[in-house]
Amino acid sequence: MRIVVSELDELVRLDVFLTERLDETRSNIGKHIKDGTITVNNNIVKTGYLLKANDIIEFEEWCENSDLIKENIPLDIYYEDEHIIVVNKKSGMVVHPGNGNKSGTLANALMFHTSNLSDINGEDRPGIVHRIDKDTSGLLLVSKTNEAHRVLSEAFKEHKIKRKYIALVNGVILENSGKIVAPIGRSENDRKKMCVTEKNSKEAITNFTVLERLNNATLLECILETGRTHQIRVHMAYIKHPVINDSVYGKNIINDYGQLLHAKYIGFNHPINGKFMEFECPLEEEFVSILDDFRNS
Repeated sequence: MRIVVSELDELVRLDVFLTERLDETRSNIGKHIKDGTITVNNNIVKTGYLLKANDIIEFEEWCENSDLIKENIPLDIYYEDEHIIVVNKKSGMVVHPGNGNKSGTLANALMFHTSNLSDINGEDRPGIVHRIDKDTSGLLLVSKTNEAHRVLSEAFKEHKIKRKYIALVNGVILENSGKIVAPIGRSENDRKKMCVTEKNSKEAITNFTVLERLNNATLLECILETGRTHQIRVHMAYIKHPVINDSVYGKNIINDYGQLLHAKYIGFNHPINGKFMEFECPLEEEFVSILDDFRNS
């Protein structure tokens, strides 16, 4: 088994990463790391090794527990050719399996849709180049070939993929626009959460423009210069305007729809022919309904 570490998983401990990725016990993973049956870049490392982007983790399939199955789940596909797919992910759908979750994901749906998907990120993440949170809706790029995957991964790493999000945040932001420059790393208190910190962190930049001011809420367009885990959610909480309905980083919970964050736009150069392509998708009905409630309150 071979796993190429993405930028999103940088600075995660090797044993923690594999425990979550393979749904194995941490003690079992640690044993195999110490035995040298798990290597990173062909080197034997310690269990606490901090991963770096493009590290190559290799091991025999003794602990590969993918069992990923094809599932006939409807997909909202905006574009497809022999190299890539652009899909509009619904809020509530997990992008790929992990932590015991083996079904109902975008990866399961993609496997049913086509047998041609890149395998660079392993058998449990077919075609997955990047991801958005479970409860974030919107556009995702999927690779059907390894060549396309490598080019797109590099483009993400170099911040050449243009992305725009719509967010409904708590409170009224008085500035018409702004730039949040604050490094993001994993929380020392809860490693499933991210936070603004100087320790083991990476540069993170979010630009925002106010689209509409509502009753104790603000509708924003956010443009990412970097792509850190939970970046918009963390940055908005950091400036005291957390995304509404965000149960992890905020307190204003309206219902169980999930955070009001939508990946509305993606623009990129086609990984094979170089042609610039761009796509935009509308807000989901639930998001619009909540937005209208704020407008009418």
